[in-house]
Amino acid sequence: MIEAILFAIVAATLGTHLLTAALAAWRHRSAAAPDTEDHRLPYVSLVRPVCGVDAFDAETLASSFRQDYPRYEIIFCAPSESDPAVALVRRLIAENPQIEATLLCGETRMSGNPKLNNVAKGYRAARSEWVVMTDSNLLLPPDYLRTLAATWQSDTGLVSSPPSGIRPGNFWGAVECAFLNTSQGRWQLAADSLGMGFAQGKTLFWNRKVLEAGGGLPALGRNLAEDVASTKLVRAQGLRVRLTPKLFPQPVGDRSARFVWDRQLRWSRVRRDGFPLIFMAEIAQGPLVPVAALVTLAALGTVPWILLPVLLLAWYGAEIALARVAGWPATPRDLAAMIVRDALLPALWLATWTGRGITWRGTDMAPAGTAGPAE
Repeated sequence: MIEAILFAIVAATLGTHLLTAALAAWRHRSAAAPDTEDHRLPYVSLVRPVCGVDAFDAETLASSFRQDYPRYEIIFCAPSESDPAVALVRRLIAENPQIEATLLCGETRMSGNPKLNNVAKGYRAARSEWVVMTDSNLLLPPDYLRTLAATWQSDTGLVSSPPSGIRPGNFWGAVECAFLNTSQGRWQLAADSLGMGFAQGKTLFWNRKVLEAGGGLPALGRNLAEDVASTKLVRAQGLRVRLTPKLFPQPVGDRSARFVWDRQLRWSRVRRDGFPLIFMAEIAQGPLVPVAALVTLAALGTVPWILLPVLLLAWYGAEIALARVAGWPATPRDLAAMIVRDALLPALWLATWTGRGITWRGTDMAPAGTAGPAE
């Protein structure tokens, strides 16, 4: 009886891992260039909040002006005139007079989420019924807006996309990419392929009617992060969150171990707050559970020990194959980063239960009905 349960655990976890990798790889292999005709494309308002200046911001923000899209405007939002990003944004606007672009400064206190407070003025000023909220560190390919428009279908309430990590500058940057790509990106693409898409705050492509029917921008502050609230708002209307066929790139650069830990713990707590039952199952997303089950079977003499490296080869082989198909980092360093990521997963899962709040850009945020600091 015990052996049968252990066999089932190995088969279920490894099978799920291979299936999600295959679904994500298939999306990238089958994705075609968006072919929507220009006259059918709606006028779009691209809203990009900025706060401080990161290493790649000059490149990522400049990509806003390089869209192969017939009609759109760009609205940059800064929390104050003194923000370091203001000078960069003004220079980019001056260098690209061919694109309608403006910079708005100031905050509207509408929630405990500083990003929403920053975006609010841009959302109000947007002239289109179609509004894209895009984080400043996302590098937009020229077909970014076309892809969003092409992904929208009759049953869609929101088009979104998690980022793919590119250009890791050091080992911990590679670990960050391993979290973003073959772990989180893989799961989200696979879930969307099965009709269970979840929003990700890097890209939120809204039709105003949908957002306003769910309570408008303030409704996105009901959870720790706007992506969780967005998913719930859309599903409450009987509509679907759809992900783009491929992920959009985010340059990562150098990272420290502490930065990676803090960021992953923050978003782990966001997932726990928003979807607690799903989060409980995350302890099984790495190879720890099937490895433990297989070690027990080998110790009992039921299977040979050689199956342990075979399991690990299949597990990480699937991830490396997915990364290569998708064009994500897939060097020996990235393989080592995947192993380190999986070693951190159980500790992150346990640490998530020690607190409910998060700290984002120096702001303490807590779930509704709670109070106190992030830890």
